[in-house]
Amino acid sequence: MRSYTLIAPAKINLYLEIIGDRADGYHELVMILQSIDLADQIELHSIDSETIRVHCDHPQVPTDKSNLAYRAAELMATQFPEAFRKYGGVEITVNKHIPVAAGLAGGSTNAAAVLVGIDLLWNLGLTQSELEELGASLGSDVPFCVAGGTAIATGRGEQLSPLPSLDTIYIVLAKYRSLEVSTAWAYKTYRQQFGNTYIRNTEDLAARAAAVHSGGIVKAIFDKDTAEIAQKLHNDLERVVLPAYPQVLHLREVFANQAGVLGTMMSGSGPTVFALVESFQQAEAVKLNITEAISSEDLELFVTRMTTHGIQIVSSV
Repeated sequence: MRSYTLIAPAKINLYLEIIGDRADGYHELVMILQSIDLADQIELHSIDSETIRVHCDHPQVPTDKSNLAYRAAELMATQFPEAFRKYGGVEITVNKHIPVAAGLAGGSTNAAAVLVGIDLLWNLGLTQSELEELGASLGSDVPFCVAGGTAIATGRGEQLSPLPSLDTIYIVLAKYRSLEVSTAWAYKTYRQQFGNTYIRNTEDLAARAAAVHSGGIVKAIFDKDTAEIAQKLHNDLERVVLPAYPQVLHLREVFANQAGVLGTMMSGSGPTVFALVESFQQAEAVKLNITEAISSEDLELFVTRMTTHGIQIVSSV
């Protein structure tokens, strides 16, 4: 039977601004999304029966229909029933390297890899745009994870415009294994506390455009100015997450006081905190310093770097 092995990179937010409410109940956002080298490996195998099976080596990852990778396969089977009948089902194995419930789009990138892999297994010949459109029905981060790189995302995060790729900036990531932050809680709490600042007239495009402040970091990305990118990092959700989660706040403060750190921020709704540095050596030094400053077996740290791609095919049989 045919099989594919794919690499599914994680993502961080370099910028997250909440503009207002949308008619569909989501928030209107402006985000800058960035792929990183920290990645899961996804294996897809064709099987004779019209079934979907998911395996994962991480005990916290479900393997039933609540898994986004499963839902991605189910979506493909629903959208392309003739191919499902012709080629049979799929067995999905997720080799987990991205921390779970970390705000790094681990589930979304797994789903993106499944969409790309099944497109290949079933010889569907879908375009990147078609794959992204399918991904948008699974989650706001899935379309970005298909193509990856560096992009500005608007709408609820599914409308993407590519930016010049960044791949020379190193990153130190830190997350407490036992700590999770609900994305739904973060956005709901933000609405409760800061909803009075929202742009209410959804038809007033000029007002919405004037409310966006991402121009500075976008210019820094075009200029490839690492130090300026680091200074322009911004995440509105820090306003509600940091006061409610003192461990995340402390982690951010410790990062900010490290020599060699150009800038630090919480990614997405957390609880992962990251720091930008200029070299691998500096990243390793910062990682060591954080380990010494915070003596906790619950804290996991990663050194990675920005990358220019999303889902990649490693091998096919």
